[in-house]
Amino acid sequence: MSPKIEICSICAWRETCQKKFSISGRDARCPDFAEDISLKKQEEQETEEEA
Repeated sequence: MSPKIEICSICAWRETCQKKFSISGRDARCPDFAEDISLKKQEEQETEEEA
């Protein structure tokens, strides 16, 4: 199992975030981070289409 990565490009608030890219996601944890679940749905759909 891979560790959860918390980076701006997968955050649900990335469009309106005022801290965007000021936190690396590896060294520190953004207190406002929330994973964008729509990205996971797209990834699952791509996997199903490949099968």
